[in-house]
Amino acid sequence: MAMQEFENSDRKMSDIELIKKTWKYISPFKFKFLLALFLMGIMILLDLITPLITEEILLSLTINQDPLTGLNIAIDIKRVFLISGIYFVTVLSTSILIYFNTMLLQKVGQSAIYNLRMIVFEHIDSLSLNQLNNIPVGSLVTRVTSDTNALCDLFTNTIVNLIKNIFTLIAVIIVIFIKNWLMASVIFDFVPIIFASTVIFRKYSRANYRIVRKNFSIMNAFLNENISGMKITQIFNQEERKKNEFIELNDNIVKSRKRDIKIFSIYRPLISFLHFAAIGCVFLLGSELVLKEQITIAAVFAFYMYISKIFNPVQQIAESFNSLQRAFTSCERLYNLLETKPEVLDREDAIEMNSFKGKIEFKHVWFSYVGENWILKDVSFTIEPKQVVAFVGATGAGKTTILQLIVRNYEVQKGEILIDGINVNNIKIESLRKNIGQMLQDVFLFSGTIRSNISLRDEEISDEEIISACKYVNADQFIDKLPNGLDEQVQERGENFSSGQRQLLSFARTVVHKPQILILDEATANIDTETEQVIQKSLLNMMNIGTMLIVAHRLSTIQHADNIICLQNGKIIEQGNHQELLKKRGYYYNLYRLQFEEQE
Repeated sequence: MAMQEFENSDRKMSDIELIKKTWKYISPFKFKFLLALFLMGIMILLDLITPLITEEILLSLTINQDPLTGLNIAIDIKRVFLISGIYFVTVLSTSILIYFNTMLLQKVGQSAIYNLRMIVFEHIDSLSLNQLNNIPVGSLVTRVTSDTNALCDLFTNTIVNLIKNIFTLIAVIIVIFIKNWLMASVIFDFVPIIFASTVIFRKYSRANYRIVRKNFSIMNAFLNENISGMKITQIFNQEERKKNEFIELNDNIVKSRKRDIKIFSIYRPLISFLHFAAIGCVFLLGSELVLKEQITIAAVFAFYMYISKIFNPVQQIAESFNSLQRAFTSCERLYNLLETKPEVLDREDAIEMNSFKGKIEFKHVWFSYVGENWILKDVSFTIEPKQVVAFVGATGAGKTTILQLIVRNYEVQKGEILIDGINVNNIKIESLRKNIGQMLQDVFLFSGTIRSNISLRDEEISDEEIISACKYVNADQFIDKLPNGLDEQVQERGENFSSGQRQLLSFARTVVHKPQILILDEATANIDTETEQVIQKSLLNMMNIGTMLIVAHRLSTIQHADNIICLQNGKIIEQGNHQELLKKRGYYYNLYRLQFEEQE
């Protein structure tokens, strides 16, 4: 499957490479990020103080042995209140710092992700049609949405918590060794085992999470394709087969997630076991040292509290590693997409063109979509400004390809294409396409209103210009009958309008943007005879705008063309106007006679 091939083509990246690439998106906010780390450092220090404060409170309890009444506990009230006040201030300060630290990190994370989403979307926008045709839409959607969300979690939670827990772990180990090296060594003996377990866990977790993300991406691509093509599925009664395909994809996700859960379910109990074993060892050794009067009971309790401050960070580090693997996998997928270089780019010396006169020249053009399977073979012709030129020929002859090459959806392999004497490769893509209006067979309408679909949400286009464009192409005939006129809502893909109405809206959309060159690619292929008459009138009006290039199977729509170019197997076999070609009694004559007989 194409989507599986695309997912498997991703380059594996090292952690260092991923961190370097990720830092590029955090660096604009590095001062806020460093401030968050500074606040986090203060929070760690305050957290380390709490066991020491607890120890001081316990030491404030003086225990005396009374032969008659047993234990006699004397309490230094003033000292207890003072230390409790310090404890309260410490906890309150930590809570306030957590609030400001969280807000700061969220702002940094959301800002960085906002920028990254824009970069990814603009990059997808810059890819050629050839590249986009080879990338499943579902995979792109997953990378722009789900993968960027995982990266957001990396910015706001994972990295910061990982740094926090590592520093906490180091700080706690230093403190306990200062307090009592013998007790500390018992706790520290467990640390290498924990880290060894974490390294093994990290290795298997990341490998499996790659599979999880790939399976989700494949499912999204499958859903996008099959929901869009549901009509065909139902027409050919293929629901059962599609359901079985979905079950297989769903099973793959469940299996990979189960592996993920199994890996984590082994690791977590192991860490818990080590945690309780360390507590047992501390109390065992501590009780012995208390009897020898080498340590106080309060100090043993402080060590008990420090155990949690070692094992909790270690467990959170493990969980951070799990989140880190997910985020790194998402990063890897995003950066692989961003590393896909657009096939069609502006040259460094490309020029801006504000307008065209409309002269188009093909000089010995050769083009192939794959290898040397040539679609166009040494094609040469000239179109003068304001001329109407039509291309006819069998499917696969190269008609649409010619139109695609003019607007640089693809690059030619040999020869050159000139507009007003300038090679199209030397013109900035934006200005080239801005001055060329394209009307295709499959009209795409966006969700919104008729107004927004015609103007494409360009605020510089006034309502008067939109109304004028609609009248110019006769679209006003059906728009005026709608309850809301230009504010009529357009459903997804324009399903609430007929093919002819959608085509007229595409004409109005083209006219309102004032192009100097017009391209019509099978614009009347799916139109009924009655609607075709309306569109013919629109086309006659549009022929006055500028140079017009038409691809049409219906020869009735191109009889008024100044020049008709006939293509066969990627070569021009004859050209001339309608009457000239009929007199030649060649390819065009036979094609016209065949269509005339079908109509009769």
